[in-house]
Amino acid sequence: MTLFDQILKARGLEGEARDLFLSPSYDAKHDPFLLPDMQAAVERLVKAHEKQDKITIYGDYDIDGLTATTVLLDAFESFGFSHVDAFIPNRFVEGYGLTIDAVERIAQTGAQLIVTVDCGSLSEKEIIRANELGVDIIVTDHHNVAPIQPPAVAVINPKRPDHHYPFIDLAGVGVAFKLVQALQTRLDGLPVGHEKWLLDLVALGTVCDVVTLVDENRANVYWGLKVLAQTRRPGLKALMAVAAVEPEKVNARSLGFGLGPRMNAAGRLETAQYALDMLRATDSMEALEKAQQLDALNQSRRADQDKIFKAAVIQAEQYLDDPVLVVSHADWNHGIIGIVAAKLLEKYKKPTYVLQEMGEESKGSARSYGDFSAADAIRASDDIITKGGGHKLAAGVTMPTKNIEAFRRRVNEFYRSKDLFNQAALLLPKEDIIVTKFSDVNELLLKELEQLEPCGNGNPEPVFKSENMLVMHLRRMGADAQHVKVTLQDANKKTMEFLAFNAPESFFAEPGEYVTIWFQPSVNEWQGRRTVEGRLLHLESM
Repeated sequence: MTLFDQILKARGLEGEARDLFLSPSYDAKHDPFLLPDMQAAVERLVKAHEKQDKITIYGDYDIDGLTATTVLLDAFESFGFSHVDAFIPNRFVEGYGLTIDAVERIAQTGAQLIVTVDCGSLSEKEIIRANELGVDIIVTDHHNVAPIQPPAVAVINPKRPDHHYPFIDLAGVGVAFKLVQALQTRLDGLPVGHEKWLLDLVALGTVCDVVTLVDENRANVYWGLKVLAQTRRPGLKALMAVAAVEPEKVNARSLGFGLGPRMNAAGRLETAQYALDMLRATDSMEALEKAQQLDALNQSRRADQDKIFKAAVIQAEQYLDDPVLVVSHADWNHGIIGIVAAKLLEKYKKPTYVLQEMGEESKGSARSYGDFSAADAIRASDDIITKGGGHKLAAGVTMPTKNIEAFRRRVNEFYRSKDLFNQAALLLPKEDIIVTKFSDVNELLLKELEQLEPCGNGNPEPVFKSENMLVMHLRRMGADAQHVKVTLQDANKKTMEFLAFNAPESFFAEPGEYVTIWFQPSVNEWQGRRTVEGRLLHLESM
């Protein structure tokens, strides 16, 4: 049995399950009308089509919301809706989701229908206000839902407890795409099969929102990557060019680490409208200008992020006894603090809330892991916050600045009440296979591993473990000597190089030591020479 076969077997992929996984079928998609309120949404949109109502797509400023907005704008244009525009809230003005002020402004434009994407499930008072103004609302979302749904025409959300949909972990763009599939049964203009050209957007939003890449998500991303490789969108072509992503080699990692950060930078620093304009661009030169603008914003974002992270580390050191970190400062841009929270989680192995103090009010982002729900901890603090919500692993919160210390106590009390055990161990890599000979980790194996794409949440890149390897050479790299490249030798005297960025001190083993490592292999190309090396995930000295 080959190493590739062993990896598939370790993941429970044998026989028919193996075949279905390696060749995902787009046609195995689920019936969109199994989603709650889909029928009501379609009826209202058919009516809007007949009357040519003015429709506003209400998006969100992250990639999931931006791609979902573009999916509906493109599809509605194909269906023949004549009066459709988009409203993307500004993180620094409206904040996340529907707001009463935005609803009132949209109503003043004469809109008769708002279709939300990636938001709206908890927007009861905003939807009530829209109804008072004579504006109907269709919600398409995938975030947490209320016990009783808001009074919208439809609340399409696979997480509703009354759903009959077979797969609940669609991204926001995935839910919007299901609405398109449902409308195809009633409206002309987008023949069945032609909606596949929207899958480049679906793949981008799905990967970057870090939902599980299984079931329908896997099929959508699998085929979406093929569409992206030959995308018709000048904006995505330009974005791949500035991100140095070769279209024929595009994979899920390209989206998550290349395209995604550049698009998100617009909403983090200024306005996500720049990213939407890039996606919607029809002229190649305009698209390139927009993509270059996003690239420049992303460089600024990285510089600001580094400054905030260094300051946050200094503050975090004061709370090392807390199982949950809560840090805050007035100078920290709340468009960036979510990334900083993720970096602090990685460094301290603790759920983390990072807030920007904005006078009397503070806004924060949370990142968590394991069995601790960032969103549930926020819900347990309802009496001392202004608003908040999100997912188990990522959430947002707004509160009076004076309540930050009380919030710190509350979330730590909530953590301790859960009696969670050995959570940090859950962050350690779990190997798919143990490799004893580096010669087995070759380009042929890497070619086979490409069949596992798209990799990500729910289908991670395979992790290899090698035990009792001799450290031959170690080199520190980076301005602060924070990166490491180590050369290891196996029992057959075969060597292989491993690289880790921002490595913890435990990774800096001395030559002559024997170590156990966890790694992911990749091909390194340098001056025409190709070598297989490892991305070092964890190292333990023997």
